[in-house]
Amino acid sequence: MPAWIGIFTMTATWVGGGYLIGTSEAVYDSARGLVWAQAPWGYALSLILGGLFFAKKIRSFGYTTFIDVFEHKYGKKTAAILFIPALIGEIFWSAAILAALGITFATIFELDLETSIMVSASIAIGYTMMGGLWSVAYTDVVQLIFIIVGLGISIPFALDKIGGIDAALTIYDQQIANGFTLFPSLNAFTGNDPAWGNSIWVWLDFALLLIMGGIPWQVYFQRVLSSNSDRSAVRLSILGGICCALMAIPAILIGVAGVGFDWTQSTLGVAPEPTMVLPYVLLEMTPPIVAALGLGAVAAAVMSSVDSSILSAASMFTWNFYRTLINPSCTDKQIKGSIRLAILVIGIISTWLALTLQSVYELWYLCADLVYVVLFPQLVMALYFKKANKNGAIAGIIISLLLRFGGGEPIFGISPFLPYPMEDPIAGIQFPFRTFAMVCGLITIPIVSLLFPDKNQIDKPTLINDSSN
Repeated sequence: MPAWIGIFTMTATWVGGGYLIGTSEAVYDSARGLVWAQAPWGYALSLILGGLFFAKKIRSFGYTTFIDVFEHKYGKKTAAILFIPALIGEIFWSAAILAALGITFATIFELDLETSIMVSASIAIGYTMMGGLWSVAYTDVVQLIFIIVGLGISIPFALDKIGGIDAALTIYDQQIANGFTLFPSLNAFTGNDPAWGNSIWVWLDFALLLIMGGIPWQVYFQRVLSSNSDRSAVRLSILGGICCALMAIPAILIGVAGVGFDWTQSTLGVAPEPTMVLPYVLLEMTPPIVAALGLGAVAAAVMSSVDSSILSAASMFTWNFYRTLINPSCTDKQIKGSIRLAILVIGIISTWLALTLQSVYELWYLCADLVYVVLFPQLVMALYFKKANKNGAIAGIIISLLLRFGGGEPIFGISPFLPYPMEDPIAGIQFPFRTFAMVCGLITIPIVSLLFPDKNQIDKPTLINDSSN
C-alpha cells in the first residue's frame, strides 16, 4: 500500500464518528471543557509512539496480525487467550459507532433507529466483503475528503451565528471554567489546585489509556503491516498521528460554537445534551444544504471506522484462530473465504449489539480499557524482553485483570474489592488503578519469566530486528 493511501486510511480510521462527536461533547460540556478533550492529542501520540517503537519491529518480520507476535513468542494457546480482548474490542467498537450513528440520525431526522443502523451496517459489510483492505483504504480516502469538506464548510456558518470566531472564543473563555486550557496546571499534579483535587489522577489515568492503549489494536497494525516498507510504516504512523490531531479542530470549533449560541432562539428551545451538540449545531446554526453536508461527514466518519474495525476483527479470527487451531493446513482460497465469512458474521454480531444493548459504548470503553491493561504490557515485553515466556505472560494477564477488576466494574455489577485509596462517595475511585494494573502486569511478566523459565520453549531468534531496510 502506498504511503499516501496509508496516511489517509490511518487518519480516517481514527477520526470516526465517536472521535468527532466525543470531542465536540467534551468541549461543549461545562463540567469538562477542552482540558477533558483528550482523544485528539492522546490518539495522535499513540500513533506517533506506535510508529517510533512498534511499527518497524513488527513489520520487519512480515507478520499478518500483531497477535502473531504473541504466537511467535508464547505459543498458539497463549496467543489465543490474548486474541480474545483484541477481538472483543474491535467488535464492540464497531457496535458502538453504529449505535451512535443510528441514534444521531434517528433523533434529528426522526428516522427509525433500527433502519438507520441496519442500512449503515449493510453498506459497510458489503463493500468490505467484496474488496477487503483495498476497498476499505480507497473508501477511507473518499470519506476523509468528505469529512474535511463537510465540516469545513459548516464551521464559518456556525461561527457567524454568534458574531464570528473572536466572539465565540471570548464567550467560551468566559463560560467554561478551564477555558482554553489544554492540559492541567502543574499545581494540579502537586495537589495545590483545589479545583482539581484527586480528579487529576483520573485525568492522567485516561490520558495514558488513550496514548498507550491506542497502540495494541489490529486496526492500527493492519495499516502498518500493509505498508510497502518499514520506513513507510513508520512515516505513515507519525504523519497519521499529526493528521489525526488536526482533524479534531473542526469538532473543537463546533463545540465552541455550541457554547456561544443562544439555544432559546432555536427550534429546540433549550440547549441540547452534550452528546448531541455536534449534530444540533449543524442542524440549527447552518443552512439546510450545509447541515446535510456536515451530517454526511459524520456518517462518512462512522463508515470509515466501522469497515476498518470489522475487517481487523475478521483478519485476527481467520489468521490467529481458524488457521492455527481449526484448520492448520488451509489453503489461500480457504483463508480468503474464511475472512469474508468472518466479516459477515462479525458485522452481523456488531449490528445486533448496536440494536439490542443500551450500554454498547460502555462495553467498548471497557474493552479499550482491557487492551491497555492486558495487551500493552504483553506487547512491550514480547518485543523488548528476550527471555519473556508463556509463564510470565499468563501471570501478567492474571495480575493485570485482578488489579483492574479490583477497582470494580459497574457494567458487570462488580463492586470494588481491593482497598484502593482516593475513593470519593460520588465520583468513585479516583486512584489511577487502570495504569497501576498495567504497570504491575508489565513488571510481573519479566519477573515470573526469569523465576520460572519455560523448559519446553525452543530458543527462537529475537523479535527485535534493527535492520534499516
